[in-house]
Amino acid sequence: MLTPAFWTPLLAGLGARAHACPDHGADASIAAMADRALADAPDRFALVAHAMGGFVAFEIMRRAGARVSKLALLSTLAPNDTPAQTERREGYARLVAQGRFDQVVEERIPILLHPDRRSDADLVALVRRMADETGPERFLRQQRAIMTREDSRASLPSIAAPTLIVWGRQDGIATEAHQVEMRDAIPDARLEIVENCGHLLTLEQPAAVQRIILDWLD
Repeated sequence: MLTPAFWTPLLAGLGARAHACPDHGADASIAAMADRALADAPDRFALVAHAMGGFVAFEIMRRAGARVSKLALLSTLAPNDTPAQTERREGYARLVAQGRFDQVVEERIPILLHPDRRSDADLVALVRRMADETGPERFLRQQRAIMTREDSRASLPSIAAPTLIVWGRQDGIATEAHQVEMRDAIPDARLEIVENCGHLLTLEQPAAVQRIILDWLD
């Protein structure tokens, strides 16, 4: 349920060196999203990916890992869905079919944000606006793509690019165990934990995340 607004604070610090991936809203699979990103990308690039984007990044590494000079994985995880996670997504699909997408959005907000930020009216309004701009049809395509994604754990040791893993301490989706699993499996990987931060770390702690990413690029 995110839009380019999620990246605005980070892009402000990266300036001309940043190249945004193309809109993947019409794609219903992680593989199709990866193909679209690769077709638009330079021959060689550093890749920064968040959450579902991390699933796309793993697919990019399997298909064209030699093109990626550095990899940054934000708020993501390597396994595919558990049965409970799939059932929750199917429940969201049922709500959308009943015309209750707004209920899905309100259920997701506490999962996405640090508890102290859930009363931040401007931030919550931005999350709702991004969800509204995403819309129910695109949201369902994203859910189908996520539910059918590959388990990426087996391919982690083959990632050759120096890898940065960034995670918010209060992330309600990706756990610390997920981050440690990636750090330990990917050669030359390091983990940065952002304190007082949930899943939407570029919006919740923009200065800290910008510093981490700029240090990593430089």
